[in-house]
Amino acid sequence: MDKQLNKIIKIIIGAVVIAFIAFIPWLLIKNKSNTISQFTEKLTSTQDVSQLKEAMYYDQLGNSRVQCALCPNRCILEPGQSGLCRARKNIDGKLYSLVYGKPVTMHIDPIEKKPLFHFLPGAKAYSLATVGCNLSCKHCQNWDISQAFPEDVNPMTKTPEQIVSEAKNLGAEVIAFTYNEPIIFYEYMLDIAKIAQNQGIKTVMISGGYINQEPLENLIPYLDGIKIDLKAFTDDFYLKITQGNLQPILNTIKTIAGADKHLEIVYLIIPGENDSDAEIRKMSQWLVENVGENTILHFSRFHPQYKMMNKPPTPLETIIKARNIAIEEGLKYVYTGNVEYPQGEATYCNDGSIAIERQGYFIIKNILTNGQCADGTEVPGVWE
Repeated sequence: MDKQLNKIIKIIIGAVVIAFIAFIPWLLIKNKSNTISQFTEKLTSTQDVSQLKEAMYYDQLGNSRVQCALCPNRCILEPGQSGLCRARKNIDGKLYSLVYGKPVTMHIDPIEKKPLFHFLPGAKAYSLATVGCNLSCKHCQNWDISQAFPEDVNPMTKTPEQIVSEAKNLGAEVIAFTYNEPIIFYEYMLDIAKIAQNQGIKTVMISGGYINQEPLENLIPYLDGIKIDLKAFTDDFYLKITQGNLQPILNTIKTIAGADKHLEIVYLIIPGENDSDAEIRKMSQWLVENVGENTILHFSRFHPQYKMMNKPPTPLETIIKARNIAIEEGLKYVYTGNVEYPQGEATYCNDGSIAIERQGYFIIKNILTNGQCADGTEVPGVWE
């Protein structure tokens, strides 16, 4: 009888121990969930909107819901929600920029690094970025800031006036909005560009071009140059690799060209994704028809990045072949990037002579006078 009782007691004790062990993870998860919930509520309740910039371009939908109208994502946000860009948030029924005046990186770069080849060759560009992006490119080289949330970083605090003043003090001829997607810090970029324009400093936007037409048209007058990353020429690529769409980028390119604003296009060639001869040819034809033969086009080499580490670097011959196709289709200014190919780095006059010789980001020779070759060739660009 005692043996049987002992056996029952051991079974009961074992069951209690097992139940307790099983209960511990649930308790930890519950406590963690409660902590996160409390932290989120604290953030929301203590968020000082007086320190934030109310966003431009959004609609109030009622019941404190808003819809952002800045880019084609057109995010509909409940109170407390941030957009896909992570940089714009609905707080009590109003949309705010979380990154206005909060750059996370600033550098002096040669303008050729953007790359802009027909814009003040050799100029120093005061380059800045915040966190966030309205696309989710799997091959992003700046993913550590473009895919970050504002709360993930420790940004600087810089007013637009301070940015322009620092650029002048550092001897920069240009302020470049770059590294992440400048569209998502639209209000900050616009205010800086307005001040810079008044003080004689040029500004350029280095962008994926994923923006709606009204904000684009209102921004263009305050910029001196724009570089657009045309990531591919198919919707399949944009949907799969960037979670965006092609047509809005094409609309952006046409609007910039129609405004007679300096424009350069970069096409990063990724093996097996956007490197077919047919796609390169179709894209080149579209540029000739919609922007013109003087379109400045750069073909860049892909290197494994972020979520596309499985892809090999683009072969040099692929880059050269793409350049040749674009020239065959009528484009006059086609360059190669991230590769050693001197012929693809130089700007030529109509007589075949070299107008600007480059090596990487450095200018070796520049014989242009106010954008004109000795043979009378007028090279499109911003030269002074």
